[in-house]
Amino acid sequence: MLVPVRVRDPRFVRVAGALLLLCVLVLTAPAAAFHGMPGATPGSGVSVDEAVAQITGADGVLRFDVAENGALFTWSGTPELVDGFPTVGTAYVTQGYIYPAGTLDASNGVLEDGSPEFPDQVIGHWSCYGWWLGDAAHAATSPPWLNTHLFNFGPAWGGAMLTSEGYSIDDLDVPLERALTGGSGQFANASGVQVETNLGFNASGGMNFRYEIHVTES
Repeated sequence: MLVPVRVRDPRFVRVAGALLLLCVLVLTAPAAAFHGMPGATPGSGVSVDEAVAQITGADGVLRFDVAENGALFTWSGTPELVDGFPTVGTAYVTQGYIYPAGTLDASNGVLEDGSPEFPDQVIGHWSCYGWWLGDAAHAATSPPWLNTHLFNFGPAWGGAMLTSEGYSIDDLDVPLERALTGGSGQFANASGVQVETNLGFNASGGMNFRYEIHVTES
């Protein structure tokens, strides 16, 4: 279902702030500082096995929450933003924290500065990149996003990872199915269906998500 574009939608209001933050970082800090930004590490120190155990239900379905770090949301600038808004095909990348299922509500999970609200409960790292499919500055309705999701569980990059492809929407509390396209570690050769539900926006301007993943092996 398509929804009206809201000029005050946090996904677009935060663009100017995110660009300003990036400019300040580039001008005042060495490149290595980017590696210390909130969300740069995949997990809070739990092992891969512990992280996977926390998300795996007795029925074999994987369930967990993700809090997007709005401080790390970045438009690519190609095509260029128009009056601060993305246009058709504008690319973006964003990141967030993976929490056990039931941790998040509509507005918690990430503090305003982009740090995790519950650092001891972080069990992994979420990344997302893709394209905005509409002209937000002029369109009357908001089309979905087309993107790739990467879910990295535990402390090591790629130790246990899942990927999915599909569309994302801004509507809240509307389950949306996506294709599970692969993984690494114990999820190598995984396929199946991912169900994504948007919960709301956290203090950083990022969105909170609830995920349910039905994994099969090819």
